Amino acid sequence: MDYSTFVTVANAGDVVFAFKMSDIVGRTIVIFLFFGSIFTWTIMLEKWIALTRAKQAAKEFLRLFRNEKNSLGLISHAERLGGPLAKVYKSGVSDLLEFYDISKEKAERTREMDLRKLSTVEIETIRSSMERSVADQILQIEDKIGYLATAVSVCPFFGLFGTVWGVMVAFCGMASNARADISAIAPGVSGALLTTVVGLLVAIPSLIGYNLLTNTIRQLTVSMDNFVEEFMARIKLDR
Repeated sequence: MDYSTFVTVANAGDVVFAFKMSDIVGRTIVIFLFFGSIFTWTIMLEKWIALTRAKQAAKEFLRLFRNEKNSLGLISHAERLGGPLAKVYKSGVSDLLEFYDISKEKAERTREMDLRKLSTVEIETIRSSMERSVADQILQIEDKIGYLATAVSVCPFFGLFGTVWGVMVAFCGMASNARADISAIAPGVSGALLTTVVGLLVAIPSLIGYNLLTNTIRQLTVSMDNFVEEFMARIKLDR
């Protein structure tokens, strides 16, 4: 096979050619990695959309909170906006309403000066509820992220397994044919290279997506922790 013929074959579909030249083990690994790629991309897109919406909702709710003097004045906004920050806020407000013994409807019309001062135990109870809510929100937004970490770690090893298997097949082909020409080693080598490439094509985007998503989750976690401190500081000042 001269250079021009080789280029023609490669341009015509070298991946399909390599897949056809692979044995059953190599093809199984490629198919497995292909569906693994679909799975990881689905998770990345789903989590990216959810986290983007959560960041926007948190930013909007924090702006409303800082412009609102009444700590109980954002109940309706929290239910409308949603998002992790609003849910943390609702957990703290739920305890406040219980301690003040007022309804949600009355709370937004009540001025802070009309409410009694909270005790230290009550304030710590509110903090504890909000911190538990933060932990719950972290678990929720981190859901399925572990699958990406697993893909990043496992897929290259599947590719490596396919590489080792393909090299073994290549040497077995040379031994059985008693000669070391291209026709004897091509099936094993092509399968080995294909599984390596596919494994990296799954692992590299998964690694990039994992890092971007975990960075966004870290930002949301810091925002929730800071919001708890800001909310508690406002309550203490109201005392």
